[in-house]
Amino acid sequence: MINNISILKNITILYAEDEKDLREVTHQILKGFTKKQYVAQNGQEGLELFKAHENEIDLIITDVNMPVMNGLDMVKEIKKININIPIIVATAFSNKEYLLEAIDIGIDKYVLKPIDIAKLLQVMSQSLIYHELKDLYTDTLTNLPNRNKLKKDLSENNIDLMALLDVDEFSTINDLFGEKIGDTILYELASKIKNYFSDNEYFVYRMEADKFAIVAKQNNKDVDEFYNLCKAFADKIEKESLLIEEDEIDINITIGIAQGDGARAFKYSQRVINYARTKLQRIMIYNESFKIQQSFEENIKWVKQLKIGFRENLFQAYFQPIVDTNTKVIHKYEALIRYITKDGVEIAPYNFINVAKKTKLYPNIIKIVIQDAFKLIKNKNKRVSVNISFDDIANEETTTFIYEILEQHKEYTKFLEFEILESEEISDFNEVSRFISEIKKFDCIVGVDDFGAGYSNFNLLTLLDIDFVKIDGSLIEKITTSKDLEIIVNTIANFSKEFKVKTVAEYVSNEDIYNKIKELNIDYCQGYYFDRPLSYDNVK
Repeated sequence: MINNISILKNITILYAEDEKDLREVTHQILKGFTKKQYVAQNGQEGLELFKAHENEIDLIITDVNMPVMNGLDMVKEIKKININIPIIVATAFSNKEYLLEAIDIGIDKYVLKPIDIAKLLQVMSQSLIYHELKDLYTDTLTNLPNRNKLKKDLSENNIDLMALLDVDEFSTINDLFGEKIGDTILYELASKIKNYFSDNEYFVYRMEADKFAIVAKQNNKDVDEFYNLCKAFADKIEKESLLIEEDEIDINITIGIAQGDGARAFKYSQRVINYARTKLQRIMIYNESFKIQQSFEENIKWVKQLKIGFRENLFQAYFQPIVDTNTKVIHKYEALIRYITKDGVEIAPYNFINVAKKTKLYPNIIKIVIQDAFKLIKNKNKRVSVNISFDDIANEETTTFIYEILEQHKEYTKFLEFEILESEEISDFNEVSRFISEIKKFDCIVGVDDFGAGYSNFNLLTLLDIDFVKIDGSLIEKITTSKDLEIIVNTIANFSKEFKVKTVAEYVSNEDIYNKIKELNIDYCQGYYFDRPLSYDNVK
């Protein structure tokens, strides 16, 4: 009985046979069951046809004993081009020598001559179905089992310990070296993982892109032992460069480990690897004390709250004074976003800002802040600075809004300042420079916030046309107890003066810090020593 031959109607085949009569008869029959056929008289001709039509051909049927190039030699060459192409051998020889060689080079099926057409069609459909299933569960780049296979194994086997491994900043590697090199890196990494984690003890999967899973075959395996094994592998990867086309390429990995029955181990390993990154940990074991689930619930809550807040105007800017260091007279205010509940409770941005950035809601924040800033400028005659991130600058909708609102309030724009957040990565300085040029047409002043956070960003003074730097609070808050921090802040102050750039110290929370800042000749101060952020109504 012939089953599943309907699968053949949409495929293209390559058929190689040197016997003319058999070739023509079989070709005519195959035409009735397949979409398209390429026919060759020998192995060499078959190889050339495959090279010319590789993207079309779904399956190959070939004789073994042919002139010029025999069928098995043709198959060997074709497998170098596409290792996964399904191939059926038709042969009059039934001895073991041919069959063993055919199996060794990856032949799927064979049929004996004279060909039984019903048998051939059945074998063709079986081969295609097998390859569809194989592709469903196998990653084509690394030949490792894939995410589908892991899910299947989790549902069928009693798995209780696994690790998820992720390459750090892999998108940057692709950008630097190209996707071809990126694929080679993943292939080499897959080989290292496979070789390091014993086949007898672990399954290895390629989940997606740059993520791999390592699963313990044995139940109740010691988690600390597994942790040490994973850590040793991470150390090895960090120390040994990958040799790709004679170039040494360094990569780092993050690993999340979790225990639990099947799907739970998978879920927890995904959670803990993301948590590890937020904590700057290279490897971490899931623990309920991390309260990751609680964090997810909090995120879900804030996504809803953000939508309600924007819809019902519950967000507003608060304004913190920035004073002249020498006189303590208020020079300007920094506009800071706040969420005000219907009960009047003020909620600071650290509760919701990261959630907003990970959704499409974040661009709304700077719009509200700028609108409220102009309200304070126009109605209370104040100078106001607003924070702007690189994400804002890179967002065309946001910059269009900014240019339009500046145009609408042209007579007041000289009182508006922008603080570019240096703590967030600036990946395109040309784009930032263009933005600065545009807003300076409106006489806006521009500075850099969080300056000195990495102790290595003095080049910003040369790369960007800025008017002031706000020294990062982490350098200010302990300046009275750390000589090192004092030296760093003093260096920033002196360096800035050389470039005629003003300096602002934030986190000035007491008189001792204020006196130290004054001693270091910082131009302006901001912090609770002077005042907390104030609502619009409370700004005098």
